[in-house]
Amino acid sequence: MKAQVSHPGEKRTFVFSVIEKAPVVSEEVANVFRTLASNDVQLFPVSVEGESERYFVVNAIKVIDCIDDARCREVHHYAEEDPFLEDAGEYRWIYGLRIAPSKTEGAHVLRPKKFKTAFIVSEEVKNALEGVGNLGVSFERVTAPDGGNDEQRACSPLRDS
Repeated sequence: MKAQVSHPGEKRTFVFSVIEKAPVVSEEVANVFRTLASNDVQLFPVSVEGESERYFVVNAIKVIDCIDDARCREVHHYAEEDPFLEDAGEYRWIYGLRIAPSKTEGAHVLRPKKFKTAFIVSEEVKNALEGVGNLGVSFERVTAPDGGNDEQRACSPLRDS
């Protein structure tokens, strides 16, 4: 696979691609996923135009029905009359995403069913990623603060300031 840089700027170790919000990561970040979430992801090598370092596309292979609608701040679904009929019943957008840790099946990395733009990682993976540094993502808690070992975080692209 080959990728082009769509938004030039500071080189980061973890970014989301424009297409399908696929994570593109450095080799060091890929090693975090290999070590802590080998059963939850696939890593595909990708050459990035103008870069000599190795990069990888991360595919979260676990898609789990774990969204806790009642605890989300605001939920919008695609309606039957929406022009994209294949999306009917799926989530159009969620503000204040919350998931039920009891439904994550112990996954360290997952995408929620019917809202696959969200990329969820365990607290352990989050901490290891932050140890790598220079990430182009931030983390938002999606479980209760007292989630203990089941705490999960959604990765979001960093916003330009």
